[in-house]
Amino acid sequence: ASGAAPGLYSAAVPRFRRPRSGGGAGSGDAPGGGRRRPAGGAAPASRRITRRRGRGAAPRAGQRGPAAGGIRAHPAQKAFISTPVSRIVVSEQKATVTYVELLREDLVILRIVPEGGAIPEYKTGQFLTIGVNVMAEGHKMVRRAYSLASHPGNRKYYEFIIRWARKPLPGRVTTELFYISEGDTVTLGSPTGNALTIDDHLPDGEPDRRRIVCVGGGTGIAPFVAFADHLHDTGDKREVIILHGASYVDELSYKDHFTALEYESEDRGADEWNFKYRAAISRPKEKFNRTWTGQTGRVETFFKPGKGGVSPIEELVGEAITPENTMIYICGYQGTIDGVIEHVSKKGFVTLHDKKPDGSYAIKYESYG
Repeated sequence: ASGAAPGLYSAAVPRFRRPRSGGGAGSGDAPGGGRRRPAGGAAPASRRITRRRGRGAAPRAGQRGPAAGGIRAHPAQKAFISTPVSRIVVSEQKATVTYVELLREDLVILRIVPEGGAIPEYKTGQFLTIGVNVMAEGHKMVRRAYSLASHPGNRKYYEFIIRWARKPLPGRVTTELFYISEGDTVTLGSPTGNALTIDDHLPDGEPDRRRIVCVGGGTGIAPFVAFADHLHDTGDKREVIILHGASYVDELSYKDHFTALEYESEDRGADEWNFKYRAAISRPKEKFNRTWTGQTGRVETFFKPGKGGVSPIEELVGEAITPENTMIYICGYQGTIDGVIEHVSKKGFVTLHDKKPDGSYAIKYESYG
């Protein structure tokens, strides 16, 4: 690596191999703890089960925020994020749920198509509002904001990853969404928000060629699914790293998708598509996580210096990360955001809201919950 002392960054973060005796979710040698790559070089296909959900299905659980309703952000963003959802909505239209994929009892992927099938122009990393009639409140229309997991190049549908909010009380909108079936209708607002849009240029107008590191906690991975697909489909040459944090291995909602993208990177070469994916499990001692052999702890531990002052992310990329070579995007609870910033601020990283005198910055984030 350029600028690195010989041998200092030579050991990449290890892949996580499946024990020969078998293993379960989260085991295998795939990036981030995925399944073993099949013989013949073919990237693994997702094996999730798609279910048509009936009205009698049990409700599920999740976070509130742009990834699952209830947006919160830095004061500088209040002009468009801290405004009540009812005032954020510029226009609304009816839409139909066309796909319901239950990943676990409290986590679901939804695809929704606007009436008439027309998807408006929008930017990767934006969010929009979903409105539902809440039966317990006399079918009152209630709206929440959700990050888009689909990117603008997909003109067929919007995709969302949603967790049912159960604590301290069941979420009004997510409860309805977890009773929803294919063919049901909702209302959609227009895509909006600038907190997590991708920077293609530096403040001086020059192309931004820094590596892109995306940090998603829980359903905060949603905008970074869109990032990965957008950067892939547009032929972007920047190095892209996705870091996902979850409590349990079956909450790594897009593990197969990201794993396939990394295998493609290996096959094509980093000059054509430079992509890596890693995950962290915060409760490794839980019985369900017993086969996990990847990174443990919260996702921000990827930035915590280890032996010799080198962090896991630096081991992975092969050099010290600096504001000059790395741009960090974060979506998740405020604790995740604060944890990442705490580690990298010592290296000179500042956020969009605390720009340096020359207008430069190396962190953009969106908080929920």
